Amino acid sequence: MLYHDGHFHTALRTHARSRYPAERRSSDLQAIVLSPAGQTSTLSILFVGSGYAARMHSRVLSKHFPEVRRAYSSRSPDQAADLVRNFGGEQCVGGWRSALQTPGIDAVFVTTPPDTHLEIALGALGAGKHVIVEKPAFLDVDHFDQVREAAARASRMVLVAENYYYKPLLQRLRAIVASGELGEIRLIQINAVKHQRAEGWRADPARAGGGALFEGGIHWVSLMANLGLEIRSVQGFLPAVSPGPERSAVLVAEYREGGVGVLTHSWDIPSTFRGLRLSRIWGTQGSILFESNGLFVLRGGRRPRLWFPGLADIRGSRAMLGDFVRALRTGTSPKFTLEAARRDVALVRAAYAAGESPYGGERSVR
Repeated sequence: MLYHDGHFHTALRTHARSRYPAERRSSDLQAIVLSPAGQTSTLSILFVGSGYAARMHSRVLSKHFPEVRRAYSSRSPDQAADLVRNFGGEQCVGGWRSALQTPGIDAVFVTTPPDTHLEIALGALGAGKHVIVEKPAFLDVDHFDQVREAAARASRMVLVAENYYYKPLLQRLRAIVASGELGEIRLIQINAVKHQRAEGWRADPARAGGGALFEGGIHWVSLMANLGLEIRSVQGFLPAVSPGPERSAVLVAEYREGGVGVLTHSWDIPSTFRGLRLSRIWGTQGSILFESNGLFVLRGGRRPRLWFPGLADIRGSRAMLGDFVRALRTGTSPKFTLEAARRDVALVRAAYAAGESPYGGERSVR
């Protein structure tokens, strides 16, 4: 089954549902009264925003972590009510500032457009709440510094929902690179070409923080930066097209270990077979070919081997939210840190600056 990204993942979910129990509903949570903060035996999360991201995370939480209580704050009461109806939880009446006063809320999950993340995160930290924020977490690296300082003052955590870090594909790639079986890594080629419409805030660089490379490509930049190799510098190249939000870009990364990586990212070009894209890693002693979404990993050479990293959680969302639930309950750091998210934004900003994008940043990565 080979599909464009949206259809691709839908088909994989259909396959997984044929093997796993149907999604459990948490409608009983509507009757739960949250107890004062710090006195709950379970975790209580307030979603600010009721769009696609809130729906996706709610689906995973209700299915795999039904003990996690959820409440929803949204400018659209109908959308919030729809989330409660489909996934359980409670609907908060009023704006996000008043919703922060809901008794028993432990963490705020920010799923609004990127240009609102900083204000809401700082407000939540000021109210003594932990924060989970969708990627891209903040528009600029200095925003991360502000949030880090606020989190330290409040003794609270800030977690960034970068699910690609948790993808089974990346875990397999990291293990292969770390094993040394490929020798010294020389070349990495990531194919992230597809056709995707950009509507609403995603079509507005001021709200999205940039074009396709920032909004969607940051996933792939994070993957490249978390292979177990350290990116030293990046360059960005943008096709000369009509004015408007950038929809295609090439990012070239130099690794401190000596290799070079190339990310080809686009929302303008239909991918082969409506979703299947092939990427590669070459080393001095071997190479691997893998489907960019994580369908398979193939090692060539004298002893070829084929892996299927994990269809049931191909997006990495379940592993990510499981790590977040653990971190919030135990007070220990998540696997994907705020500093890692800051680095990813710095890499995209540096690529934009090198590519002379109007929404670039400094040319150096710091």
